[in-house]
Amino acid sequence: MVSVINTVDTSHEDMIHDAQMDYYGTRLATCSSDRSVKIFDVRNGGQILVADLRGHEGPVWQVAWAHPMYGNILASCSYDRKVIIWKEENGTWEKTHEHTGHDSSVNSVCWAPHDYGLILACGSSDGAISLLTYTGLGQWEVKKINNAHTIGCNAVSWAPAVIPGSLIDQPSGQKPNYIKKFASGGCDNLIKLWKEEEDGQWKEEQKLEAHSDWVRDVAWAPSIGLPTSTIASCSQDGRVFVWTCDDASGNTWSPKLLHKFNDVVWHVSWSITANILAVSGGDNKRRQGLQVQEGIVAGPSLPASAPLHSPALFPGQLRLQGWTLAPVPEPSSQHSRQQSQVTLWKESVDGQWVCISDVNKGQGPVSTSVTEGQQNDQ
Repeated sequence: MVSVINTVDTSHEDMIHDAQMDYYGTRLATCSSDRSVKIFDVRNGGQILVADLRGHEGPVWQVAWAHPMYGNILASCSYDRKVIIWKEENGTWEKTHEHTGHDSSVNSVCWAPHDYGLILACGSSDGAISLLTYTGLGQWEVKKINNAHTIGCNAVSWAPAVIPGSLIDQPSGQKPNYIKKFASGGCDNLIKLWKEEEDGQWKEEQKLEAHSDWVRDVAWAPSIGLPTSTIASCSQDGRVFVWTCDDASGNTWSPKLLHKFNDVVWHVSWSITANILAVSGGDNKRRQGLQVQEGIVAGPSLPASAPLHSPALFPGQLRLQGWTLAPVPEPSSQHSRQQSQVTLWKESVDGQWVCISDVNKGQGPVSTSVTEGQQNDQ
């Protein structure tokens, strides 16, 4: 059975497009068509609005937390063609960098594994992918992959900083030679894999074809060094594929259809152990898939009484609590209160999914980091 533990209102004035827990599962960041990014403290079952960040001039599509070894840093991307990197200093959130190098909506942001440094990948409707690397003293280096996807790029996801098979084959005491890689999905119905060359330039390594419509999301599965690499993808065509590669060179990827849904599938997200895949889509149901040794099996839907915004449950930032979410745009006919609602789910020891919190009304005091005058300057 599903039961609501408590509720708190995001006070977003329009639909929520994304929500992400931080590394420790103590803070929740949300973003909305109302052009705002909000951060909530969700420790000890409470929900307190910590910051209301204003800097974007259009709907904010996605947020992403950086690894805490770099401090409390959050990236956001928007229809206004901007990527903003926010940082908390002495309890106050401020804009630390703004990237304006795209000619159209920026749809996806994803931080690289912390082993590589502070690197952010950004996918845009202009078809390009930008890679922002922090070089110190407040400076960011920008590399751009032009024409990465025809019409536009919808999603980016980094490969783990683990060499496939290293758990078994890595010689003792030898320093691993990491190669930076990430996956992208676009409006050309393709998934592309990118690799950084020795000269620092990015090269298309693989092109994966199986979807018949726009690729809405890609998720590279976490790894502990087993020989197999795994990527999940979902599409406007309603299909979810799981791609696997047992080839040490990474040249041969095999797709397996996980499920065909009756509507668009917006998000896919792996658990930290990469044995559960959460899927969310336009049919207003959430489903979990389990990867087994012989193949992929579809898991149960969450109860029909659950709210309708179809969250994905496992972004890569979460390590401790075992839950988080990423809501997707709702149908325009949904009530405005549902549009500003976020629900947190947790798997109990008996395998049942329980609603542990709704972000609804009464969140408490607000700590904002951008003054009204600064907003007017944007």
